[in-house]
Amino acid sequence: MEFLKSGFKTVLGTAEPGQHPSAAETVEKLVDRVISSTLLDDRRDACRALKALSRKYRIEVGAQGMPALVQILKHDCQDSEIISYALDALCNITASEEFDEEADNPAVSVNVGEQFTEMFIKAPDHVTLVMGYLEEYDFRVRRAAIQLITTLIANKTRDLQEIILVSPMGVSKLMDLLTDSREVIRNDALLLLIQLTKGNSNIQKIVAFENAFDKIFEIIQSEGCSDGGIVVEDCLILLLNLLKNNSSNQQFFKEGSFIQRLSPMFIIAPETEEIGWSPQKVSNIHCMLQVVRALVTPSNQQQVVSSCQKVMRKSNLLDALCSILMGSGVPADILTETINAVAEIVRGEKENQDQLSIVVAPSNPPRPAIVVLLMSMINEKQMLALRCAVLYCFQCYLFRNIDGHQTVVQTLLPSSESEVSSHSTGQLLCVGLFSTDPLANWFSAVALMHALVDSVAQKEELLRVLLATPGGGKPITLIEQCTNLLQQDSYKLQSKVGLLMLLGMWLAHCPSAVKMFLGTNGTMAYLTAQISANEHDENEYLIQGLCAFLMGLCIQFNNNTLANQKRDAICQLVIKRIGQETFCNKLSEVSRHEAYSRACKQPQIRAKSSADLLLDFEYCKLYKGLEALIGKVVSGFDVDGIELTELTLSSEASALVAKYKSIIRDLDGQINSLQQNAKRIEIKNAEIEQKLIQVENLNTQLYDQNTLLKAQLGAVQNDPSSTGEAATVSALNSAQIQNNLYCSENIRLTRELETLRKQLEHETNRANNASDDLQKLQKDQDDLLELLTDQEIKINRYEQQLRFAGLPIENDEDTENKSGFINDGGTADANLSQCNKNVRDEIP
Repeated sequence: MEFLKSGFKTVLGTAEPGQHPSAAETVEKLVDRVISSTLLDDRRDACRALKALSRKYRIEVGAQGMPALVQILKHDCQDSEIISYALDALCNITASEEFDEEADNPAVSVNVGEQFTEMFIKAPDHVTLVMGYLEEYDFRVRRAAIQLITTLIANKTRDLQEIILVSPMGVSKLMDLLTDSREVIRNDALLLLIQLTKGNSNIQKIVAFENAFDKIFEIIQSEGCSDGGIVVEDCLILLLNLLKNNSSNQQFFKEGSFIQRLSPMFIIAPETEEIGWSPQKVSNIHCMLQVVRALVTPSNQQQVVSSCQKVMRKSNLLDALCSILMGSGVPADILTETINAVAEIVRGEKENQDQLSIVVAPSNPPRPAIVVLLMSMINEKQMLALRCAVLYCFQCYLFRNIDGHQTVVQTLLPSSESEVSSHSTGQLLCVGLFSTDPLANWFSAVALMHALVDSVAQKEELLRVLLATPGGGKPITLIEQCTNLLQQDSYKLQSKVGLLMLLGMWLAHCPSAVKMFLGTNGTMAYLTAQISANEHDENEYLIQGLCAFLMGLCIQFNNNTLANQKRDAICQLVIKRIGQETFCNKLSEVSRHEAYSRACKQPQIRAKSSADLLLDFEYCKLYKGLEALIGKVVSGFDVDGIELTELTLSSEASALVAKYKSIIRDLDGQINSLQQNAKRIEIKNAEIEQKLIQVENLNTQLYDQNTLLKAQLGAVQNDPSSTGEAATVSALNSAQIQNNLYCSENIRLTRELETLRKQLEHETNRANNASDDLQKLQKDQDDLLELLTDQEIKINRYEQQLRFAGLPIENDEDTENKSGFINDGGTADANLSQCNKNVRDEIP
């Protein structure tokens, strides 16, 4: 620090007599007043001056005044005004951007704020000290503290995350800021949490357990949902930080029914088509779509993706996105991201795929949404990003969708005149496959290839497709047409790559397709010429490698039914015309190409330019699985085309080999049968285990965290040798992190327990009220029974008196005599008078 002071004095110079003092001297005097003044007013005035100078003379104030400002934060906490000045000054010192006031100062470097941040956080207590002021309700103090912590996190993200993790209830203090009634404080807290949650799964979990999802949705709804301002976008960015690549939070989000709260936000008002989409609404919807994709991206855990996909269908979120997809006036980037989101919602989920297949576009005549999307994909006037999104959506629709594969292939085999004249998926793909646009060729080839993935039946069905020839000649098969196009010199690079991938997927595991492919004129001659050529361009190497792979498939899956194209004949051709070593080197060119490593990363197609569209994810999977096998097969033949594994043996040895071959063949059949049974059992077991894992996952995490926490705390308390400061700090830091995680989970469980308790208390009250009512009814019934008993006793006594008096008594059965008794003139009157007299005598 003294070195910095002397350096500034040397640069700025010391004041000569009669001259104004330099900035360094002025700052030095103010710092001295802050440190040595006994009056609070003097310290406050000096601190106010340092704050004013901190924008123009940041280096001077930071180098000399930082300790003094920290001292104010420690000892003058009772005065809100001086605290706000100190926090503002520190915020200016550590700011990452350059102020207008210091534009003419050559001593200010680009990363001066980062350097001062590093100086400030060398003592982690400084950060804890600032976080303590988040609890102050004074507007100036709380906002200045939020802004300072935000600046520190932006400059040194990882360091601040670790400090806040070990700070007692550090994350809880930050989360409480979201409930501040002052919108400025709440909005600044959102920006702070966005910085804090970047790339730290532990903090993301703690923030989520602190009821973050509820608070975020409350803010979004209060701000107008998708029609809201920048605050809605900030909320969605924070939500995206919490969910992306965090399976625990994704599961918590799904189980908390927050997907259901997300669905209504995608309902677009009809007037939006008339007034248009504002830039802020576009940003909000785009962020919402990214949140959806964060839950169902293929890189997530499969059980999380599957459960989220089901909820998105049941909550009508998929319907809402399909409405946007088919709506008019939707901005291009929103339409592209919506297509990507729909793709990942339906990928591998059969019911979602079926729901997408029945969506109809509001066109005239009405067409299926998939057909409309494919029309956009093969249209060369559409944006590249949109065309890539449509292909990705179509691939996801076909992923593990056997019915979808069959539907696409069947549209190429029309059975009626109406089907011939109408647009269909297969016909559109053929149009794109044979168009003059290389990109349309590539898109269509890859789309049709995905209809054949893991489906030998559809590969054989596709062999039946016939195409009309110009001039009304004899129709040719689709595989012949693809082979003829491949051999044309005018065919572009992307077109060839697309066709080679389509043919490779078609021939793999399908001997019938291999036979028809080899039966096409010039096939082997073309492949041999391509593999043997000496080219130096990396894309030409890629074409050669794809041709080598295609030839290898013709060897591996050859059923030896063509006389001149058997396995050994093709291998002899490789050995004599190409060379085994050259063939294997050309075969490996595919995996060495940059496009291969790019395509293997993820199923989604990402391309900055059209030149990046070469290889596909599913094709790379096929190539990776068969490359080594093909290389081994080709290397297993000698110069005469004889397979080295079947050299001529003696008669006894040949008989023994034949015997073992038969045994192996039988065992192979049994293994295949057992494997199929095992797969069926695995599917059922996976469904059962999925529910069990979901239940046990949270319990295991809590148990492990608790065990680790106890072990770390016990080790620190009981190990007498761990007296070194560094070791102690490290072990308490680690324990504190676990403690914060445990505390946050405990808070969540406590809240759930409290909710259950309230429900139990409510039900208990209802039961008590019901019991009171029952007791009251029982008491009334007892009273009534007592009265009835008394009445019965009196009636019996009256009956005895009547019998004693010799008067007739009416029974319940004497219904017929009743009227006669009543109407019997004077006798009845005398009897009635006598009864009345007896009753009056009994009543006191």
